[in-house]
Amino acid sequence: MSDLTFNKVAGALLATGLAIVGLRELSAGVFAPHPVEKAGYAIEIVEEDAGGGATAEAPIDWGTVLPTADVKAGEAVFAKCKSCHSAEQGGPNGTGPDLWGLIGRKPATHGGFAYSQALQDFGAKQPVWDYEHVSEFIKAPQKYINGTKMTFVGLKKPEDRVNVIAYLHAKGGTLPFPAPNPAAAAAPAAPAGAEAPAAGAAAAGEPTATGSTATPAAGAGGPAGQGPGAPAQVPAKTAAPN
Repeated sequence: MSDLTFNKVAGALLATGLAIVGLRELSAGVFAPHPVEKAGYAIEIVEEDAGGGATAEAPIDWGTVLPTADVKAGEAVFAKCKSCHSAEQGGPNGTGPDLWGLIGRKPATHGGFAYSQALQDFGAKQPVWDYEHVSEFIKAPQKYINGTKMTFVGLKKPEDRVNVIAYLHAKGGTLPFPAPNPAAAAAPAAPAGAEAPAAGAAAAGEPTATGSTATPAAGAGGPAGQGPGAPAQVPAKTAAPN
């Protein structure tokens, strides 16, 4: 090999090495790694109540909402459940039992499915899956029946639960729709932490257990302008338990 050829080869190798080093330094400057301050993923959480307090959900008047519920919308929402449940007559059990005839059926009794002990205990106390229990269960399964195998996060919107329950009722449900009771749904929910009235207590002007009428307590303000001179409350006798 002549000196000229050697110089050419050496020069090419040197230039290649310099190019590699230069590209590495350039890429390191452009794509410099930055260690994270805290490992994990950023998850955005939507604030449901800007006031900072828990908002109580109004009771559902099943007799009013079920006859007019959107069964087709309920079927669409039920698509979230199809990975675990069938709702067809004679349908197979999956991760969860077949739900044909669920509404009106005794909990934890569908044949061929191994229920959790928690759901078996619930079924021992609850005669049937009625509308209120199904609603509360699919709203937050793990919270409502602690220990259930059902890990579904739940349907938080009341309208979704109403429509799904109407759809399940159409799938072999045996429990009749209750009579409408709009007064119960219209009653304002008590704020969190507020004490509920004592069981059997009658409101002013309503008959008590003995047929007498409860009157406002002494010193309680009546209509506008009425002061401490209001009639004192007459103690009402309570009926003895049977």
